[in-house]
Amino acid sequence: MNTTILVVDDEPRYVRLMEANLMSEGYQVLKAYNGLTAVEIVNAKKPDLVLLDVMMPQVNGFDACERIREFSNVPIIMVTAKGEERDRVRGLDVGADDYIVKPFSATELLARVRAVLRRAQFSRDSFKQSVFTHGNLRIDFGKAEVYNDKKLVFLSATEYRLLLQFAHNIGRILSSEELLTNVWGPEYREDKEILWVSISRLRQKLEDDPKSPAHIVTRPGLGYSMPDLGD
Repeated sequence: MNTTILVVDDEPRYVRLMEANLMSEGYQVLKAYNGLTAVEIVNAKKPDLVLLDVMMPQVNGFDACERIREFSNVPIIMVTAKGEERDRVRGLDVGADDYIVKPFSATELLARVRAVLRRAQFSRDSFKQSVFTHGNLRIDFGKAEVYNDKKLVFLSATEYRLLLQFAHNIGRILSSEELLTNVWGPEYREDKEILWVSISRLRQKLEDDPKSPAHIVTRPGLGYSMPDLGD
């Protein structure tokens, strides 16, 4: 089955550019020119990935991302203006999996798309038969579902893959560089900001007290770990 990507931008020239580049690689493309339509298409058509511009009429990219995250964990790449660092951070904070900055090349666009789709596929396929528990946290690998005190927690594909890094390396300290390389790819090795925001989001969703975490603990100067409760 072909991979379907929703391109969302109020500038037709960027929609045409992304559509042409994506179709040249065999992707099917859906199009929207505002955030409201984007939310409706995600709900109705269930695309495999969304390229979502920030600045749009009716409903902007941030609000559209938040609405989509209420019912879908579809991978989302935010498209931001050059130099707008706060937009990138805010996009990650509302649940985006990655970002790309205008203007961008076809090579960069396709590399980002492949990387995010690869992470999403890994999250779906990983450890299909077992269940992992850590205190009041439970991960059902077969269903790719996470529970906190028996309550289902909704994670994006990237958040889920980040959590798997800790679950698969219980008790081990993972450096920022290792996490960035394993979850986002080697080209993100120095992008500490994307990791900080993602870990903060995970703690907000999983920890009883995010300021005093029990599942994802900071090891100052070293990295992060999920403590071995058997120790």
